[in-house]
Amino acid sequence: MDIDDDGRLKNIFWADPCSSAAYQYFGDVVTFDISYLTNRYGMPFAPFVGVNHHEQSILLGAGLISSEDTETFVWLFETWLQCMDGIAPKAIITDQNRATKHAIAIVFPKIQHRFCLWHILKKVPKKLGSYGSYKTGIKNALMKYVYDTQRVDEFEKCWDQLLTTYNLHENAWLQSLYVEREHWVPVFLKECFWVEMSTMQRSESMNIFFDDYVHSMTNLKKFVDQFDNALKKKIENENIADFQSFNVTINCISRSLIEKRFQKLYTNAKFKEVQ
Repeated sequence: MDIDDDGRLKNIFWADPCSSAAYQYFGDVVTFDISYLTNRYGMPFAPFVGVNHHEQSILLGAGLISSEDTETFVWLFETWLQCMDGIAPKAIITDQNRATKHAIAIVFPKIQHRFCLWHILKKVPKKLGSYGSYKTGIKNALMKYVYDTQRVDEFEKCWDQLLTTYNLHENAWLQSLYVEREHWVPVFLKECFWVEMSTMQRSESMNIFFDDYVHSMTNLKKFVDQFDNALKKKIENENIADFQSFNVTINCISRSLIEKRFQKLYTNAKFKEVQ
């Protein structure tokens, strides 16, 4: 817990032993999202979320914070890192929050930081929809250049072509995106292992899961109790998936020896993925 000079509660963080243990195996990539829930005391819920070997979203710790400034995020990240035995993730996915970005640079200076691609691209209609050529060219060109370019120099050439063709050089939003292109354009990030994630979808699926347990008017004591219940349900779901993988065999669809090897080594969820 983080207490102010007057002895009042500022921020809370907690991670149970299961979360710490799971992090040792599945902590390479985490997502961090504070947009889901703000409680009755005005404290945003701040979960760290990963993905396990069953393709399930897992909670790797969470906090309730009193502010969304750099200082608060630094405290939260440092506290989380301490609970994870000082082992930083290899990569993290967040939204474009400035304070979050600054805090990550301070606490995790060597990790890869990615902005949620979905959050960026959902702004396209609002930011570019007023241009006459938006529907006839800009939208499709932008999506093509973001998703289909395979080399950095190819993206740079295509981006310049986009700005020139549609007279977008003065668009402030596109200018800001270009400055931070290494944080969101896939071609700049493909050398890093992302567990097939480019968005905060894992955090969002965790948020949907918590809908059954907490809401904005849940008081602090009830929140902690319900949070514990939610964790127990998550562990139960993982145990069920473990049981299924140990006791239910998915048939191979070929005579490949490699597929047979995967069948023995992988969980059912991962085996289905590679079939």
